[in-house]
Amino acid sequence: MTRVLFVTGTNTEVGKTAVTAAVAALAVRAGLRTAVLKPGQTGVAPGEPGDAAEVARLAGGPLTVRELVRYPEPLSPERAALRAGMPFVTVPRFVAAVEELAAEHDLVLVEGAGGLLVRYDADGLTLADLAQAVPDAEVLLVAHPGLGTLNITTLSAEALQARKLTVAGVVIGSWPAQPDLATRCNLADLPVAAGAPLLGSLPAGAPQAADFAGLAAASLAPGAGWGLGEAACPNAVLVSFGVWV
Repeated sequence: MTRVLFVTGTNTEVGKTAVTAAVAALAVRAGLRTAVLKPGQTGVAPGEPGDAAEVARLAGGPLTVRELVRYPEPLSPERAALRAGMPFVTVPRFVAAVEELAAEHDLVLVEGAGGLLVRYDADGLTLADLAQAVPDAEVLLVAHPGLGTLNITTLSAEALQARKLTVAGVVIGSWPAQPDLATRCNLADLPVAAGAPLLGSLPAGAPQAADFAGLAAASLAPGAGWGLGEAACPNAVLVSFGVWV
C-alpha cells in the first residue's frame, strides 16, 4: 500500500523543503518509487525552479515531482492567488493528483506551504484539510530547534490531533553549529510537545552538502519508514540526545 506523508512546518523557514528532500533521498536510496507533490507553490515566477525542483536536486535519483498551482508572490497561497487573479488549490484536483501518483509510487510526499493552517483558498482550506481528504495520511512536523519552538509545535500537534490525523513524528529542520542551552534542552522536550517521536535533525546548511543523501542517512532516525531498516544513525545530535534527557 502506498504511503502518503504530508510534510509541514511549525512555521515558515524551518527547513521543510530540506527535510522533504532528505526523506525522498532515503526512499530513493532504498529503491522505493517516490513522488513529491507541492499543492501550492508561492513566490516563484513561471519557469523558475520551485521547492519541488529543489527536492529533486537534493534527493537525486529517479523522483517524480509535481506542482498543482504556482503563484508569483511570496505570500500565503490564498493571498497570492487573490492578488494574481489565479485559481485556488481545490480538494478534488488535489485528491486526483494524489491518487494518480499513488497508483504508480510506493511513497508520495506532500510538501505544504508555510505552517499547517496556512490558507489555500478564501473558504479557509488548509493543508490539514487536504490531509483529511486522503485516507490513512500521516503528517511529519518540521520544527526549528530554538526558544519558542515548544509552543508552536504543541499548537500544530493539537491541531492535527483534533482532526484525528496521525503525527508520524517531528524533525528539526536546521540544527545550529553552536546550540544554546534552550536549543539543547529542546531535544528532550520537542517529542513531548509533538506527542510523537523525534525522528532526526538536519544540520544548518544541509542543502549545501556535497553528499546530501549521505547526510540524510546520518540525520534521520532508522526504523521510521524511510527504508533504512535497522541501520545505524550516527548523527551527533541524536547520539547526544541521551545526554539531555
